[in-house]
Amino acid sequence: MSEVRIAAEPRTEFGKGAARRARRAGKVPAVLYGHGTEPRHITLPGHDLMLALKTPNVLLRVDGVEGKENLVLPKSVQRDPIKGFLEHVDLLVVKKGEKVNVEIAVNLTGEVASGASVYQELVTVEVAAEATHIPEGVEYSVEGLEDGAHLTAGDLKLPAGVELVTDPEAWVASVSADQAAEEEPAEGESEGEPAAASESAE
Repeated sequence: MSEVRIAAEPRTEFGKGAARRARRAGKVPAVLYGHGTEPRHITLPGHDLMLALKTPNVLLRVDGVEGKENLVLPKSVQRDPIKGFLEHVDLLVVKKGEKVNVEIAVNLTGEVASGASVYQELVTVEVAAEATHIPEGVEYSVEGLEDGAHLTAGDLKLPAGVELVTDPEAWVASVSADQAAEEEPAEGESEGEPAAASESAE
């Protein structure tokens, strides 16, 4: 998994006004929590953080907090609903060897049988993985699957050491015949027949 080192600064001002000033300076307010410690309030460089968060479940090494390096996972990212800039980030402190619960993407590959379509019910599943070995996602091939086939969370092949938290019976995807194919006229029928019948009735 990806790991990014990023520098932090202690945050001593709080409230909406202080948060706006921090964002104008190109910084994002954040809080570190976990492992029984008091929450620690910091700011992070906005551009570096934005780039890092493009990778799902990125592991951050945050420097500059009480003179120590902290290994953290972004757990809650707040963005402006209109402009999309980062407003605030919650960071969970983790340690090597411990397992954490995270959401990972389910990527379907391949093509289903002709005349059918695949409908994905879940785009992510929750798993428990070692903090420094979180998979970016899991792939499943739907190649050749026909109408009526379905995929559950329990069918996914997870990497060694990764455990499924989502209900294994939860439907991830299903395959159904295309509606257009189902509505094709039966053999011997034609589009012109109803019109002909109407003319004879007149």
